[in-house]
Amino acid sequence: HLTLLPFDHRAYISLSSLKKMKLAIATALLGSAAAFAPAAITQQNTALKASSLDDAFGVTVETGFKCPPIGARILEDSKPEALKWFQNAEIKHGRVAMLATIGYMVQKMGVHFPLYLGPSGSNCFHPASDTAWYLSTSAGVTFSDVANAATPLDAVQMVPLAGWLQVFFAAGWFECAAYERQWNQEGRVPGDYGYDPLGFTKREGGFDSEEIKSLRMKEIKNGRLAMMTIAAWVSNDLIPGALPVWHP
Repeated sequence: HLTLLPFDHRAYISLSSLKKMKLAIATALLGSAAAFAPAAITQQNTALKASSLDDAFGVTVETGFKCPPIGARILEDSKPEALKWFQNAEIKHGRVAMLATIGYMVQKMGVHFPLYLGPSGSNCFHPASDTAWYLSTSAGVTFSDVANAATPLDAVQMVPLAGWLQVFFAAGWFECAAYERQWNQEGRVPGDYGYDPLGFTKREGGFDSEEIKSLRMKEIKNGRLAMMTIAAWVSNDLIPGALPVWHP
């Protein structure tokens, strides 16, 4: 005879609920593990390659239309923003160096411009004046003292601390404006900071015209030459005879 045991529905429901709870916990754990797993990389690789650097603006015949090895080594596998940063840095240093070479020659050759139509007796070639204008009353330095300095480096050392603070403040203000226009405003080529009082870039075609591209290349080349020139002149002043060629 078969004996039928009583069926406990509550035990069945409890067992079923336990299985469902284990399944829910396992699913939650898997989901948590997936949250910490590395996400699949879907962005396209935009790193620079050495071959692409040869086409960058500024690579010219002087280097055989090839990016110099050191530059290629630094910029290879970097983002395009790095190339733009270095291009901006080169243009800025070139512009400062061009101004420095002019100032160096002016000081070295004894050519000095009157300060705001300065005191009587001073002119372009004779900075001495009957009434000296002070650059710094606390330091006792006059503009005539700076003009009669033996070398440009001596003239630089005469500038008081307050003068250097003004220089750094002006340079810092320019850097802030340049950063805003170069990095926060889209579509600007390296070196374009929105300051063009003579209207060189306000021509037909803008920066895409061949004329502007030619002017930009000339500026880069002259800046490179000026950086080497001012470095050589300063080296010769610090170490006499370091530059064995004629120079101002």
